[in-house]
Amino acid sequence: MNQNISVIIPARNEGETIGGIVGRIRSLHPEFEIIVIDDGSTDDTAQKAHEAGAQVYRHPYNIGNGAAIKSGIRMGVGDVFVFMDGDGQHNPEDIARLLEYFPDYDMVVGARGSGGQASFERAVGNKAYNWLASYVTKFRVKDLTSGFRAVKAEIARSYLYLLPNTYSYPTTMTLGVLRDGNSVRYVPIDIGKRTAGKSRISVFRDGVRFFMIITKICTLYSPMRVFLPVSFAMFMAGLAHYGYAFVTSGRFTNMTALLFMNALVIFMMGLVSEQICQMRFERRSSERPVKKFSPKPQDRQKHINIIIDNPRAPDYE
Repeated sequence: MNQNISVIIPARNEGETIGGIVGRIRSLHPEFEIIVIDDGSTDDTAQKAHEAGAQVYRHPYNIGNGAAIKSGIRMGVGDVFVFMDGDGQHNPEDIARLLEYFPDYDMVVGARGSGGQASFERAVGNKAYNWLASYVTKFRVKDLTSGFRAVKAEIARSYLYLLPNTYSYPTTMTLGVLRDGNSVRYVPIDIGKRTAGKSRISVFRDGVRFFMIITKICTLYSPMRVFLPVSFAMFMAGLAHYGYAFVTSGRFTNMTALLFMNALVIFMMGLVSEQICQMRFERRSSERPVKKFSPKPQDRQKHINIIIDNPRAPDYE
């Protein structure tokens, strides 16, 4: 790639592993910019990262994993950002596997297999979130919560206002990128075991947060994907209640009327939300500069051949 790469690593109390990770990245890719965001560590994380050759930015106290990612995005000067964890689970050798799909794709995500999940509960929860995200985006999402990914810098910066300060930033970024019509590819990776400490993600607390984020992004980008099923369920409940009331008492009840009215109101709210969403996107697209590609005369035929003959073009995963 003829592009500058910034590797962004959020870290909190990862002094036992961060030096080795930065050192391996530096030996494999000495030209990469490596940024470690120390999110309020109480150990020597910042010192170890700096000694290994990383640029270190420190939060004065623990703000959150997502906040560290946002700080890294603001600091990075590369054309492509690579995000990875500092606990030793992500393999620096896999960075090259993600980058080989640029610039054809806008974001490439390392997808964990079932054996790469921290627990059975996490594996089941992630599968449920993957299914829900696939429904929202109309794209097969293989690993919604993977923190190992590479994304074009201008795209990552455009989602700064959406990213939360918590561990849910991969969920928000994935849904935003897909709903904006950008291209995403998943690459299978192997996840190593944590060599120190333990995961700070709570299955129940963060699980509810992930669900709320998916719902929020869905209503932000495609409201009818939420409102229409709820309206339909309400209508079918009213229809079932009317059938029961008609058979048992031969009348149209107030509850049936209420269910039908609720179905209509929810449907109309979905239509209004869809119009607001469309206007917001029209305004955002008009404000975003369009980059024009004008190849040199000697390169035009080569560019055409790449488009026609690109072996990765038909693969939309």
